[in-house]
Amino acid sequence: MDSRSHTPVTAALRLCLHALLTGLLALVAVRAVGEGAPHAGAVVALTLVTAGVYGAGALAGRPGPTRTTPVQPEGRARALAASMRPGTRAAALWLAALCALWLGLLVLSPDALWVAFPLYFLQLHLLPTRWGVPAVVVTAAAAITSFVVHRQEIAPGAFIGPLLGAAVAIATVLGYDALFRESERRRELIVELVATRAELAEAERTAGTLAERERLAREIHDTLAQGLSSIQLLLRAAERTLPGDAPAAAHVRAAREAAQANLAEARSFVRALTPPDLEHGSLAAALERLCARTTGPDLTVRFAVSGTPVELPTPYEVALLRTAQSALANTVRHARAGRAEITLSFMDTSVALDVVDDGRGFDPSGAPVAERGDGGFGLPAMRSRAATLGGTLSVESAPGQGTALAVTLPLAGPRRSQERAA
Repeated sequence: MDSRSHTPVTAALRLCLHALLTGLLALVAVRAVGEGAPHAGAVVALTLVTAGVYGAGALAGRPGPTRTTPVQPEGRARALAASMRPGTRAAALWLAALCALWLGLLVLSPDALWVAFPLYFLQLHLLPTRWGVPAVVVTAAAAITSFVVHRQEIAPGAFIGPLLGAAVAIATVLGYDALFRESERRRELIVELVATRAELAEAERTAGTLAERERLAREIHDTLAQGLSSIQLLLRAAERTLPGDAPAAAHVRAAREAAQANLAEARSFVRALTPPDLEHGSLAAALERLCARTTGPDLTVRFAVSGTPVELPTPYEVALLRTAQSALANTVRHARAGRAEITLSFMDTSVALDVVDDGRGFDPSGAPVAERGDGGFGLPAMRSRAATLGGTLSVESAPGQGTALAVTLPLAGPRRSQERAA
């Protein structure tokens, strides 16, 4: 048995069991000698042998070093006598020897029937319940029979005493087993709660790490990447205005290539860090800042709001802002547009974002330049964002006729979901 199960309570119970059996054996021997029983010598010798067998079993079964293998609750519930058994078979043989010696004492002395009470506990602890209870019943019957044979009389106490002791022993042991199982369940629940708390703490740390990664991705995409893209475009315009043999042309070209290389590296960081979530705040204000940041010498970007603004779920704001950023990035890099407009429209059952430019356009049935590997957020990503939220993405464009992109998200479903969540 695992020594961890030897609590102060079970240790005290074992000591009480040792003291009870030893005291009753001593009582049998003393009464046999004091009353001058015919077989007093045999009674004393048999009590000494019984005490020796009991003591040998108790000493042989003392717990050793703590084992690492878990012990089943049914085995640990038998803590009273567990320290007295080296193994299941040895414990059964030891118990059989004690019962045989006790039966011998019953034949020689009527006082030996009192030893039945500690035997009840040993039988219930050392044997499975399906064998322990019948063994207790047989032991009680043997004690009653011994009393009747020795006293040559039938008295109510001869039946009540052993039967009452057997009932108390069975109730005590079964109740202890039930309490122990309940304690084990509580212990397992506590272990599970501690493990769950550790998992939650790890999840919070992971969430914090991901949030920081997303923040870095947002900063890189919204500042460094956009700034490097603007620098590249300005250097490209300056390179076109310089004569081919100008001394500064080589430096401008080198600066443009360096900006292009750093822009590609910044976009690779954004892809590695995953798209960030939108910070809590006004979507309209974020779109207006985006337009102001994108406006330059060759491109004017305007922003407008249509309808009555309402509070949107955070996933909606993330999707709309990212769509606007992606669309404007494609406009700046590929459309060669002079004017672009972003319109955020709030309607009764939906919210829509329109991005329109007067650039060179493209064929929507083919793969636009922005989706052929050198961009970060293309049309498939925009369409996937909209579809995830139950919305749609439409693109209208033709070569030389500009591009109009519109994403529409439903409002009724999310509002109901928010109300249910609240």
